[in-house]
Amino acid sequence: MEELLGQVGNVGFPIALSIYLLVRIEGKMEQLTASIQKLTAVLEKKV
Repeated sequence: MEELLGQVGNVGFPIALSIYLLVRIEGKMEQLTASIQKLTAVLEKKV
């Protein structure tokens, strides 16, 4: 039982950190996608 709790403690932190980083990166990716779409629209108007 103690070994199981130790494993949960060791694995839980990296999982929580990964989820946190993925959530933060998702927002940045959405902003980047929107910026690329705007840039594409501007470039299409110029051509």
